[in-house]
Amino acid sequence: MADEKDSGNGSIRQRPWDLVVETVLLELVGLAFFGIATLLAWLFGWLPDPTLGMLTTSMLALLPAVELYRAGPPRRLAVVAAVLALATVTLLVAAVANWTLPASADSNVGILIGYVVAVPVGAAVFAWFINRANVA
Repeated sequence: MADEKDSGNGSIRQRPWDLVVETVLLELVGLAFFGIATLLAWLFGWLPDPTLGMLTTSMLALLPAVELYRAGPPRRLAVVAAVLALATVTLLVAAVANWTLPASADSNVGILIGYVVAVPVGAAVFAWFINRANVA
């Protein structure tokens, strides 16, 4: 890639938007896999829990952030900031989703929507902190 640069310590810098785009694309693949699994399960009379959707989505979507974490020295502040951003955005979007769609509040669909929206935000915060630490 033309935008990658060696920061001197062996780690390659990546723009936060690249990580967000990768995360969103992998998130869509995870959601598609969950949708197919839900349709197949529905044929047999079983409906999976929305938390299975969060697990399926996050297992694929967090791979670019894990690779970025492994590429350089660990940055605890970046991880803490990403987890706080993930939790904050998840709860805010879940509250809005439950407020706008009260019928789905009992089935935890708001948390699933919040988590799907929050994963790219957490990845962007993580990449921003990592890149800022590599520049310094």
